[in-house]
Amino acid sequence: MDGTLIDSEPIWIAQQFVLAEKHGGTWSQEQGLALVGADMQDTAVAMQTAGVDMEAAVLVATLERAVIDSLRQSVPWRPGARELLTELRLEGIACAIATTSSNEMASLVAAAAPEGAITVVVGSEDVTRTKPSPEPYLRAAELLGVRASDCVAIEDSANGLASAIASGATSIAVPNDAVLPERGDFVVWPTLAGRTVADLRALVR
Repeated sequence: MDGTLIDSEPIWIAQQFVLAEKHGGTWSQEQGLALVGADMQDTAVAMQTAGVDMEAAVLVATLERAVIDSLRQSVPWRPGARELLTELRLEGIACAIATTSSNEMASLVAAAAPEGAITVVVGSEDVTRTKPSPEPYLRAAELLGVRASDCVAIEDSANGLASAIASGATSIAVPNDAVLPERGDFVVWPTLAGRTVADLRALVR
């Protein structure tokens, strides 16, 4: 979701700066980028190490609330994301969000998507292990009523790709802010702009 469907990573990093400044820590763009695709607990530990004097649960909740408030004002879709979701909906192909962000945040994005396009949401609290574990994708496939091996997963982070590949899904990397592996069991699309359901079907075949 973050960085793949929506361009929310700049929002996360901006709010990390706000939190660090407010609570006596120091933060950098590089530290923010290093956490793209990371579990929220990893983000809490990194910010605590940088001097943010808050309990992990409170830190995570505060950060997520600030990002959710921003998304309620406007959802910044990535190029081609809404168009591809619209075509998938018209073709009757079910879609899910599997994310390390909260179910609340993912549900907000699902509601902002083309009507009926995203029918399943799996957030961080819906699994026992988040990415890079395959559990989020396996759970999403289960809720969709399909096998993960019959799914296509689109990711923008190393942790996300590791999760998708381990689940058995056909995996696509769409680079954004995160550093991605140079090679692996995935294909790279520079952007979703101009991509169609036919492109997805070709990968599965």
